[in-house]
Amino acid sequence: MLAVRCISQSSTDPLSGLSIAEVPPPEPPDGWVRVNLRTCALNHHDLWSLKGVGLDPSRLPMTLGCDGAGVLDDGTEVVIHSVIGDPEAGQGDETLDPRRTLLSELHQGTLAEQVIVPLRNLVPKPQALTWEEAACMPSAWLTAYRMLTTRSGLDSPGNVLVQGSGGGVATAAIQLGVALGHRVFCTSRDPQKRARSLGLGAELALASGERFPEKMDLVIETVGDATWEHSLRSLRPGGRIVVSGATSGANPPADLNRVFFLQLSVVGSTMGTREELLQLLEFMDASDVRPVIDEVRPLAEARQAFERLQAGGGFGKQVFTV
Repeated sequence: MLAVRCISQSSTDPLSGLSIAEVPPPEPPDGWVRVNLRTCALNHHDLWSLKGVGLDPSRLPMTLGCDGAGVLDDGTEVVIHSVIGDPEAGQGDETLDPRRTLLSELHQGTLAEQVIVPLRNLVPKPQALTWEEAACMPSAWLTAYRMLTTRSGLDSPGNVLVQGSGGGVATAAIQLGVALGHRVFCTSRDPQKRARSLGLGAELALASGERFPEKMDLVIETVGDATWEHSLRSLRPGGRIVVSGATSGANPPADLNRVFFLQLSVVGSTMGTREELLQLLEFMDASDVRPVIDEVRPLAEARQAFERLQAGGGFGKQVFTV
């Protein structure tokens, strides 16, 4: 079968370790099942793996990918939940299991013709979603959904700032935030991305670092170093940052004086639970909200998509057909 794999790692030239080649198909052990993928999607997580972040070199070669949708051998249509963990070990939340892992970290990932996963990591694919749309759900959209619901601290509509609009999580957060009734604001260095964000329902889109006319109840932060100070300055007293990534660097200045004086909260968020994925898919099935897809390519052309992701030129998700 065809698979997109990390065969070596480099912090300066990550794509040098990218391989697109035929590999033996996987055989599922007891309690696991084979999914014949129809579509899969690209995430920054895959680029970080190639850079040597989060993927131990002893596990190479590793098939990349956390996102995918496909059919079982009996024809059942499914979406893959890529968090492999024990809900009991995480007090009911598998993302809090100390031993939890994502597909492509310990177990082979979804950028392939087939993948094997535990049976509980499958959920039904909604008929209302296309295969391409379904492939966007398990990582970026699930991450954004958890950030805006479980981790947000909001129990009513509020002002939400999404930093770095254009990426998969950010575009999902804009769309979901609007659909959940929030007033959504966003930033981007790119004027075209700001314009497109307004088209997704954002109330105001400013250049990165510019001051908003109102303070925020919540900031959705995935950028890190480049936007962190602005995120802190944008919050009202008692506001909250939910952070799920740091694409520009993970060691921003803390500005602890502002944090304690304004009683701000900084909350981490990683992916989401199987139950949250079911809730998200039910929400998508009942609404007209659909993911922004930047490009759709055959899996064999994955390198071009990685190049586009690395260059930061896309808006929305990169999806592969299998």
